[in-house]
Amino acid sequence: MKRRIASWENGHSAPDDFYGPLLCEVYDLSAAELGLDHESERDTGLLDASYPGSPEGAIETVGQLWRADLNRYEPLLQAEPSEPAWNEASLRWLVAPEPAVPQQRRDGMRVGLGDVAAIKTTADVFAQLDDRFGGDHARHAAVQYLSTEVTPLLRGQYNEHVGRALFSTVAEATLLAGWMSYDACRHGLAQRYFLQALRLAQDANDRRLAGSILSAMSHQATFLGRYTQGATLARAALMGISPVATPTLRAQFHAMEARALARTGDVRACEAALTAATRALESRNNDDEPEWISYFDEAELAAEAAHCFRDVNSARQAVAHAENAMSGSHVRSDFFATMVLADAHLRAGDVEEACRVALDALDLGEQLKSARCVSYLAEFRQNLTASGSSADVQTFTEQVREHRLWVAAAPRAAV
Repeated sequence: MKRRIASWENGHSAPDDFYGPLLCEVYDLSAAELGLDHESERDTGLLDASYPGSPEGAIETVGQLWRADLNRYEPLLQAEPSEPAWNEASLRWLVAPEPAVPQQRRDGMRVGLGDVAAIKTTADVFAQLDDRFGGDHARHAAVQYLSTEVTPLLRGQYNEHVGRALFSTVAEATLLAGWMSYDACRHGLAQRYFLQALRLAQDANDRRLAGSILSAMSHQATFLGRYTQGATLARAALMGISPVATPTLRAQFHAMEARALARTGDVRACEAALTAATRALESRNNDDEPEWISYFDEAELAAEAAHCFRDVNSARQAVAHAENAMSGSHVRSDFFATMVLADAHLRAGDVEEACRVALDALDLGEQLKSARCVSYLAEFRQNLTASGSSADVQTFTEQVREHRLWVAAAPRAAV
């Protein structure tokens, strides 16, 4: 190790993709600030949210994204999402010809289905950490794994069967990296991960997973206030997987459409989409569903409906649905549902109950490292302030004054 450091100091070499991120973390500086001139940082193409034109392009781009993310390339971490990129990706996926066959490579390590299974198992562990502790808890570790362990596999030797399985599994893992980045409110980065995941799923001929990725894009677009785009992406997901859609996938896509429509104020269309989601979910057969969509159940749909009715100012209906949205097994989802319930009580004029429920949410979210959770609290905090300074409000604010998430949600000028 001493020889490595001496070599770096003398300029004979630079820290690689393993040591570079570690140095950034130790010194709390970006790669640029440390003078680590990584190729990914010189490649301004990373800032273009474009849809790769080939499987090889997807492999190269996603590898660059992982490295730049690890090395804290600030232009990428602070990048804004691109609305044209959503349009381009959804259209190109919808009209894509037969999926490109991942080329048999003649160099690199040999890759088999055992390697694919290892990626899947590892990604599942990161998904559990994400669900329990929020996207910012293990995001860096997940990207480190993808960059260090998965990149050589993508560049290895595999036949068509293994290649399809590999691309599908890596697409799912990249989708998770996108969700974690979205939860951390790294929105431009999250969008770029979603785009690469979509291309990988396309080449894997995994249309169900591709539809779920479009659904994730819809969720993000709605969160960012691009409501028409959110509805369009959800409809593209429904259209694109129609021949292979399962009831649960249709339910989720209808729910995403409803979320976006609620924000536009189109109550009738929102309720129609929710009705379609409910009917689809009632017809599901869990044995026929992809394993990765199993989380979307009645409680999850109730949470989506609660969001919708809150956003169209139907407070009583929002309360009724939110009360049925607690899964008891998904911490972050339960936090969101509890905060929606608190919002709904506040909008219904029941300040005391709103404060009680918000306190429950804060206790539930104590362990979460999630910028999205903070944004929910910031909105509630703003609405609570607007409701007046009653005894209930004063008692509540005193109780939560030192709470980590509550402090994080404070207006910047008040911090």
